[in-house]
Amino acid sequence: MLEELKTDKKIVGFKQSLKAVKAGEATKAFVSMDADVHVSTPFVHACEAQGVPVEYCESCKALGEASGIDVGAAVAVLLK
Repeated sequence: MLEELKTDKKIVGFKQSLKAVKAGEATKAFVSMDADVHVSTPFVHACEAQGVPVEYCESCKALGEASGIDVGAAVAVLLK
């Protein structure tokens, strides 16, 4: 699951991830279950509209750690 974020090409963070999804560059999305609803909801809807599968993870902290950053992350995407 989250191991993909350690090795594959990725983008972490809402704005850049959303941009990648809308541009058709994302192959898979990760959303933290404790992310703010006003962040996660529009992101998930964009993923659904573009046909990008969404995987949920336990917390922002876990997603940030899996992505290799020192802070929490609400969303991340794997790139083509």
